[in-house]
Amino acid sequence: MTTASIDIAPLPQATFGKTGEHVPLLGLGTAPGGFGLADADAIALFERAIDLGVTYIDTAPGYDRAQSQLAQIVPHCRSELFLVSKAHTAHYQEALDIVEKNLDALGTDHLDLMYVHSMGHLDVEQVLAKDGALAGLREAQRRGWTRYIGITAHHAPWKSAKVLREVEIDACMFALSFVDCHIYNFEEVVLPLARAQNAAVAAMKVYGGAIDMEYETPRPSELTNSGFGDHERALRYALGLPGVSLAVIGVYNEEELVQNIEWVRRYAPLDAGEQQTLLAQGRDIARQWGPHYGSVE
Repeated sequence: MTTASIDIAPLPQATFGKTGEHVPLLGLGTAPGGFGLADADAIALFERAIDLGVTYIDTAPGYDRAQSQLAQIVPHCRSELFLVSKAHTAHYQEALDIVEKNLDALGTDHLDLMYVHSMGHLDVEQVLAKDGALAGLREAQRRGWTRYIGITAHHAPWKSAKVLREVEIDACMFALSFVDCHIYNFEEVVLPLARAQNAAVAAMKVYGGAIDMEYETPRPSELTNSGFGDHERALRYALGLPGVSLAVIGVYNEEELVQNIEWVRRYAPLDAGEQQTLLAQGRDIARQWGPHYGSVE
């Protein structure tokens, strides 16, 4: 597809759970730009995504140069964006400090959503404690530093389930793919709990993520590495899960960006036959991958 042929009409939108916000079906993950692209190239790619309607921007302090790259963009178009960042900590004060540093790094006075990041690697009891990270994010929310708060998880779904059983949060983001449902099964363990409190859900790693979770150089997805080429069906699976509002996808170039935009423009849920076939294929690939993000328990 050439640049001239790109449809510039608004992207399909979904309501982002209890927040009531309207978000595009496609969100931009900024780790590939932060780790793998020269600053000028990443900035140009991020600007192009925003121009094409990909206004849900997902970043984190750990994405190398991504936040400094975004700082060249955010102050000029802040009102257009749903800006998301993360705090990888279980502790109150550290979470609060990370939010404040994020604001400074991104050149904004508030975030739209702040996550406690990668629950599988954190002590869930501490996250939930009075001096825990969620309490820190609630204080950031009270101060107006972030509008919404939530959690993310790649593995150990029981920890996310515990959070959703015990507290109200605004949003969550989980590794959701037709392969990982056979490994981690957030679909059955966690998503019903999110739906019960109408917490917004973003899908990540819908293509299995980058090989070995490394982004320093452009590389194929885990699905491509496994010989599965139909990424559009993988995206349709994730977007069709009950409660999922959008998929957050990182790209290295405009070609990848435009391809994903094309897929969300023509998105339709899988029918029963397509779903059955895809899940069978996913079961076979899951045997190859194993618990590639970390332990199930």
